[in-house]
Amino acid sequence: MKIYKYFLIATLVILVDQAVKLLVHFNMEMGEFGEINVLGDWFKLHYILNEGMAFGFKFGSNYGKLMLTTFRLIAMLVIAYYLVLFTKKNLSSLLLISIALILGGAVGNVIDSIFYGVFLGHAPVVENNPAFYPWFHGKVIDMFYVDFWQGYLPDWIPLFGGEYFAFWPIFNIADAAIFMGVSTILAFQKKFFAFPNENLAEIEVPTEERVRD
Repeated sequence: MKIYKYFLIATLVILVDQAVKLLVHFNMEMGEFGEINVLGDWFKLHYILNEGMAFGFKFGSNYGKLMLTTFRLIAMLVIAYYLVLFTKKNLSSLLLISIALILGGAVGNVIDSIFYGVFLGHAPVVENNPAFYPWFHGKVIDMFYVDFWQGYLPDWIPLFGGEYFAFWPIFNIADAAIFMGVSTILAFQKKFFAFPNENLAEIEVPTEERVRD
């Protein structure tokens, strides 16, 4: 029964993620004209469609999107498998919660990729074929805009010194859940995966074998 609470966490992430995405889709205008300031210019609600990976990054062409969606499906199944496996091994609850967050986030974005191309019309428009693989080419809805920093990088930075750089990720609930899960695992990996080492020098040799030697 213990495992169900972790899948419940993943399910809650999926439901909240999809609810927020649909609220944004049906109630906000896309782009800067529908932008809503939450905390000044630093944190805003900004409705965009992401064709690729998390935090507004894009992934190649239409075929790249198809490969990304397929990869997400496989990753989703692998994550679910390890959640079950690690629960049976009775590993740390914090580790299992982190994996559940990652699973929920992965499923949340997979739903967009598979279904939104058809039901919300988010498939890419291809010349002479406006419904190009719509079932696996849905764009992911992002809405949280955080303007961390933008400006010119110092000249001493290799390759990019003196160039203008803007770091303002736009993400959704699913991305945030994945980020929190991965960050927690990285921060506590030594604790999560600290298995006792067997020191052969400390293994006691049976009395009969010592006498025989």
